[in-house]
Amino acid sequence: MNKFVISLSLLLLSATAGAVSREKDPVWQQLTEIDGRVLRIERVINNQSLMEMAQRDDDLQQQLKQLRGQLEELQHTVEVARNQVRDAVADLDKRVQALENNRTSNEPAVNAVVTPSGTMPDGAATSSNDRDAYQAAFGLLKDGKYPEAITALTQFINTYPQSTLVDNAYYWLGEAHYVGKDYSQALHDFQTILAKYPNSAKAPDAMLKLGFTQYEMKDFKAARATLTKLNTQYADSKAATLAQQRLAKMSAEGQ
Repeated sequence: MNKFVISLSLLLLSATAGAVSREKDPVWQQLTEIDGRVLRIERVINNQSLMEMAQRDDDLQQQLKQLRGQLEELQHTVEVARNQVRDAVADLDKRVQALENNRTSNEPAVNAVVTPSGTMPDGAATSSNDRDAYQAAFGLLKDGKYPEAITALTQFINTYPQSTLVDNAYYWLGEAHYVGKDYSQALHDFQTILAKYPNSAKAPDAMLKLGFTQYEMKDFKAARATLTKLNTQYADSKAATLAQQRLAKMSAEGQ
């Protein structure tokens, strides 16, 4: 029994002495210090990672905000364009309706100027035949069938060269060529109206689209001259307002 107690006491003393000597051991102290440094470095790295993640989140939020702003601007631009198209179509329908009413009211006068031989004199007004042909060609244009409309309008001009609708036919022929990006032919169509029908109600619009066509053909000097002339010659027209807008755009582009 005494021997067991003595052995246990010696074992405890040895363990205590080992613990004390380990704490004083330089190697143990260095290991402890290195372990502490590693822990501090890990904390720094973790903090930097969190900061980088936060920065990336801020950058993403800023980019998202910018994209939302661009989307709103695009939606506004689309809405403005949609309204302009709607207004243009409504205005076009009103003009066509007014033209149809005017032609209908003039039909008795047309019949009155028929010569005894049954032929129409030079400069005669619209007849039912050419009006129907014009409306058929114009219907193709409204349906977006531009190649067919070009063919029909060209045939109308060749068949009824004396019709009072020829200036309108030239204008819509120019529009069809413009939409099809056949700018050289559109240029010819709009110039024909201004040269042969200077008093036409379509003259301001033809001059506007002539300037637009010259712009598309990169002939900016001619486009500016045409649109400036439009502002002077037809200052109170809707076409003049559109011409001013295009001139402002050209100035912003440095043209």
